[in-house]
Amino acid sequence: MIKVFGHKAPDTDSVGSAILWAWYLNAHTSSDATPYVLGELNKETIFVLDKWDIPEPERLETVGAGDEVVIVDTTNPDELFGNINDANVIQIIDHHRLAGGLSTPGPIDMTVRPLACTATVIHDLMGKHIDELPEYLLGLMFSCILSDTLAFRSPTTTPHDKEVAEELAKKLSIDIPSYADELFAAKSDLSDVSDSRIVRLDGKMTDVGDKHILVSVAETTTPEQIIERKQGIVEAIKAIVDREEDIDEVLFFVIDLFSEEATAFTYNSFTAGIIAASFGVSVESDTEVLPGILSRKKQIVPVLRLPEA
Repeated sequence: MIKVFGHKAPDTDSVGSAILWAWYLNAHTSSDATPYVLGELNKETIFVLDKWDIPEPERLETVGAGDEVVIVDTTNPDELFGNINDANVIQIIDHHRLAGGLSTPGPIDMTVRPLACTATVIHDLMGKHIDELPEYLLGLMFSCILSDTLAFRSPTTTPHDKEVAEELAKKLSIDIPSYADELFAAKSDLSDVSDSRIVRLDGKMTDVGDKHILVSVAETTTPEQIIERKQGIVEAIKAIVDREEDIDEVLFFVIDLFSEEATAFTYNSFTAGIIAASFGVSVESDTEVLPGILSRKKQIVPVLRLPEA
């Protein structure tokens, strides 16, 4: 049996892509595949699964030597199990930069394309079989693309992502702006989510110089609700850094989907210095508003640099 899964901080695209590709493997190959998640789902993903009446995939706790695995929505071993290289990774489908560190016992089928969403890549890989997708999976695919493109606001959005989403919306008779409002309302409801969980909800590791940094974002239509919790979130960040040896520091950004800007938490000299050096701003307080910044992948991680000594 093939285990299909994405990264440890599951979002709508990683979960949806695992479900979609497992369906394809079962329906159009001789393989027996099952989708899994590696962590707790966020509210947006729960909303999407409920909306399309899709059962939540079982949570996978580890992989064993020889397990056949398909990885979607990441190539970064820091976002997977520590023993991922013990598994037999047979395929990777992704849309991120290569991180390095994965090894396989033999050649694999690997597709990494410069699109905004793994589900768009999967749409293309399915080819003519896309017409056989049941409505609930069409809705899931559409939701993945709308989520990862921030309803086409994200600078990662390509014309092809938009074209595929609009084609799916037409098949489903969905009004895109109305559905986007529902999606982002679910994403923004963090009222009962702990400070620590908010930090880990959507975080990806990246190396900046000699520092191993967790770059965490909270995408929301109500940024003030998260910024008001700044003190608790900063305390949670400090606890994470103290507890986890592989994290040197955390950069936390509140992404305002309506105003299309990011607020960075600059709560110590390190975060103030790296934000100033990376974005060319003069940091004067414990938050810094960065106009036009929406995408971690395209606008945050690529520009990060340590301040000169």
